[in-house]
Amino acid sequence: MKSIILYSMNSLNSSQILKSPLVIVGLGKSGTSAKSFLIKLGYEKIFTFDEKADCDLKTWNDVENLAPGTLVVSPGVPLKSIHILKLKKMGWGITSELNLACSVLTDEIVIGITGSVGKSTVTSILGAGAKIQDKNAFVGGNLGVPFCDYAISILDKKPKAKYIILELSSYQLENCDNLKLEYSAITYLSANHLERYSTLDEYYLTKCQIGAKTKAVCILNSASKDLMAYKKNIAGTLLVTEITTQKINLFGKHNLENYFVAESIAKKCTWSDQSFLAMQNFSGLEHRLETVGEFNCVTYINDSKATAMDSVLVAASAALDSLNHTGTLHLMLGGKDKNLPWEQLSELSKILNIQIYFFGACAEVAKSKSNLAGTIYLKMSDALNVIFDVVQDNDIVLLSPGGTSLDEFKNFEDRGDTFKSLVIKNYSTK
Repeated sequence: MKSIILYSMNSLNSSQILKSPLVIVGLGKSGTSAKSFLIKLGYEKIFTFDEKADCDLKTWNDVENLAPGTLVVSPGVPLKSIHILKLKKMGWGITSELNLACSVLTDEIVIGITGSVGKSTVTSILGAGAKIQDKNAFVGGNLGVPFCDYAISILDKKPKAKYIILELSSYQLENCDNLKLEYSAITYLSANHLERYSTLDEYYLTKCQIGAKTKAVCILNSASKDLMAYKKNIAGTLLVTEITTQKINLFGKHNLENYFVAESIAKKCTWSDQSFLAMQNFSGLEHRLETVGEFNCVTYINDSKATAMDSVLVAASAALDSLNHTGTLHLMLGGKDKNLPWEQLSELSKILNIQIYFFGACAEVAKSKSNLAGTIYLKMSDALNVIFDVVQDNDIVLLSPGGTSLDEFKNFEDRGDTFKSLVIKNYSTK
């Protein structure tokens, strides 16, 4: 262990040495990975604090009673919270899991992807291409694999990546001073996370910060009207995508737009034809317009990840494009509200072959604000049971809820998995 600690500490420059004690604030995947990385580096005074978990420190007062050191703040903890601001005023330094991971980078080509919707898909499409060029390529960040997992592998002297593809949320962009990107992209701008940001402008400008962190070029999706309107707020060299035609393995026009964002970066990286083929053949991500299957001539689509109005509209449009003229689209909306503009869904009222089902904690709010006709159900399963009874040949059932999953599920994955299991169970028992 001594040799690992010496190697690790010597690999950091003086500006990256952290003042002890260290407190990991938020113990999800990001915080857990950050703690493991710090232990690997040889730090000893490491504490954990999470209001929703059993940690070393139980209250904010416990944190304040320590001598000022360094807070490693997880993305889900707002930097503007009164507790973080108070600790900062007391002399605490603030960093993040993303910043920590950057300390081990040397000559890796780092590519960052952000946006209100589409960033996971673009990151994954690029990842498929990067893996052809570089078997050690790292794909992660907000996508699910913490960046510190890569940093730990470097400290363990495993092969380093040539390409690092990171999905970056707006929360991560608030706290990533050490992050430097060679290429980046903004996939789309639309209203989201207004429970955290005071205005839509503040949220959009946070996304736009990625341009200032990019050395070569930042790719912008030309299909996003709000993104084009905010283009002047993005620093650095910009390239707007051209959407043409290309056969890909993904569902919906929006995914063609996502593909061209990824393709633009891959061209800048001068990747091989095999990489582009892998990107074109990418079959999609779980819980993002995922086809569960066709049962008795009815198609079920799991889009549980959709927690923004643009995501819902994109999913509905894609489903309607695939709908037989005799079929009906059964759209399931609901979950937990996060102060989103449900009224944007009112345009769905113009569509004749659509039936809306509202469920969960925000069902009444969603119905009232959207002004859409439909029945309210307490739980997702209640709505789905009714759908099972009324669907007919050529119908499509789409779970694209708009609200978060935290009213009755652990996360969007849990909600999507539950939806899929209920569908499969319903037809397996008949």
